[in-house]
Amino acid sequence: MIKGPGVVRVLQMNIFHRTADWGRRRVLLRNGLREYAPDLVALAETVVTADYDQVRDLLGPGWFVHHQRERSADGAGISLASRWPLVDVQEVDLSVTDRAAEFPGVSIIARLHAPDPIGGLIFVNHKPTWQCGYEYERELQAVKAARAVEALVGREFGHVVLAGDFDAVPEAASVRFWTGRQSLERTSVMYRDAWEAVNGVAGGHTFTPVNPLVRLGEMPLEIGRRIDYVLVRATRHGPTLRVADCRQAFAEPDGEVWASDHFGVLADLEAHPYRDGSRSAPMVK
Repeated sequence: MIKGPGVVRVLQMNIFHRTADWGRRRVLLRNGLREYAPDLVALAETVVTADYDQVRDLLGPGWFVHHQRERSADGAGISLASRWPLVDVQEVDLSVTDRAAEFPGVSIIARLHAPDPIGGLIFVNHKPTWQCGYEYERELQAVKAARAVEALVGREFGHVVLAGDFDAVPEAASVRFWTGRQSLERTSVMYRDAWEAVNGVAGGHTFTPVNPLVRLGEMPLEIGRRIDYVLVRATRHGPTLRVADCRQAFAEPDGEVWASDHFGVLADLEAHPYRDGSRSAPMVK
């Protein structure tokens, strides 16, 4: 897939561990990643052990990678990868309540320099609590992550791209918070939802029973949700990057093989003339 100059391509994808016919899924994921050719990748449910790195296995050489430090007993967690060096990386612990601590939710926040005209950029992989009925925790986790990002935004790193498997639909309070539709905990931010910017509010389910890996998994009564996102932070005058394109990734099988139980989100983000959004249009009299 060809992208023009001044464009950063971002992929959000839940890899689904090494389960469900991993050998054939691995081939499909490796081939798809080369075809999609992303620049920034936010991955969930990746496996990293002493003798195996699933992310480097799938992406190949030439990537700068950060793995969540605290991982499950089988090595599962989230990971972030970039074509360009990571200047600084921090992790935000999302154990905001006792029951949230059951699952090591985390936000990985990385600073990097993309080629001009985009320049300094903050890339975030946000993975909150997954359980149904835990939206209260996801609200607290969204606020905690957003505050950590705001503390890093500045003149050099003015763009923020946030991606992740949020385990929440667009109407949920945690996602409404990210997209500027409501405040939480006396805090408000605004990020543009790349899918909505291109495709509108309907459709785009990334976790759906159309995929047999969902029907055969731990949520057999799933009816379909959009829970994976790529978002762009806005300043007072709107997003600092334009969403040029956004589509699903890995949303079709190869024969009988599906890449994961999630579909991915692939977004092309491009620079526009007013990088920081601070210059207003001329007043019309």
